[in-house]
Amino acid sequence: QVQLVESGGGLVQAGDSLKLSCVVSGRTLSLYAMGWFRQAPGKEREIVAAISRNEGRTFYADSVKGRFTISRDIVKNTVYLQMNTLKPEDTADYYCAAKPRYYDIRYFTEAGQYETWGQGTQVTVSS
Repeated sequence: QVQLVESGGGLVQAGDSLKLSCVVSGRTLSLYAMGWFRQAPGKEREIVAAISRNEGRTFYADSVKGRFTISRDIVKNTVYLQMNTLKPEDTADYYCAAKPRYYDIRYFTEAGQYETWGQGTQVTVSS
């Protein structure tokens, strides 16, 4: 059974950077397509970034394109979300999610497509 644990959130000022980590345990990361989602108070959970199981193809929401980068380290079984030039509207709880796949170059952008979720890490950006 795979488990996900996020870390790296915190309180920062607008323009700062943060790097979120999602450690995968129980199975090897190489078997999964992964995604980062976020949920702000009173809003629905939304996709931030995703990466395919094979070839590492990536997707970014328009709101973070050019500022955020998703990456993975198969050896460390960890997925990262590097967040630069943070804005107050980036304030949310951030969650990583995993979808087991056989060979698949697709990434997935809908929350309902993912099977396993972490507990989330809070990011607060002050103006």
